[in-house]
Amino acid sequence: MKVHHEGRGVLATYFIILALLNGALYYFFHLPVLSYFVGGASLVFFLIVLNFYRSPYRRFTGDMNNTIVASADGKVVAIEEVYEGEYFKDKRIIVSIFMSPFNVHANWFPINGKVLMAKHHPGRFMAAYLPKSSTENERSTIVLETEDGKYQLLLRQVAGAMARRIVTYPQAGDEAHIDEHLGFIKLGSRVDVYLPLGTEIVVEMDQKVLGNQTVIAKFK
Repeated sequence: MKVHHEGRGVLATYFIILALLNGALYYFFHLPVLSYFVGGASLVFFLIVLNFYRSPYRRFTGDMNNTIVASADGKVVAIEEVYEGEYFKDKRIIVSIFMSPFNVHANWFPINGKVLMAKHHPGRFMAAYLPKSSTENERSTIVLETEDGKYQLLLRQVAGAMARRIVTYPQAGDEAHIDEHLGFIKLGSRVDVYLPLGTEIVVEMDQKVLGNQTVIAKFK
């Protein structure tokens, strides 16, 4: 387990601020009880932020043939047929994974292949578990194609009520590797994957999944 590079600057800043606050409190006021209370609260706060930015080392060891792997840790909150109007402009099967503030918030590529499109959209910050957050919230859209060119899928990173920054690494033309991060979403958020009709879905509603580990679907 290590700290994700997206959080190193944030953690360093918080550490300095908390150290200065606790040092000043102890030096100027000489109130042991208050110093212990603030110090304890500062430690708990720092550990919560540290936990949020954790970045576990993972490698997918299953069969990669026609396999779609979860891009994020969290809970499956939607499996349904919907109209995808941004890129494909046809009906697709959506699998949505909701990430709570306590989940790992790094996002992985769900397949090996090629990035066809990567686009950021400004928007609102409604609760990420709401269906309309997929089209109205701050979000990034990534379209991927399998290595053999047979299948395409659309992945959407969606900000939540507390999330205020979506980081997306790939650009059109980049290669996609299932063991690499495609981005990071800060605080509660959601990842939607739009798959071709007929794709075999192998997860269920409310199932907990792990990014880069849980197979969510298989192309047919």
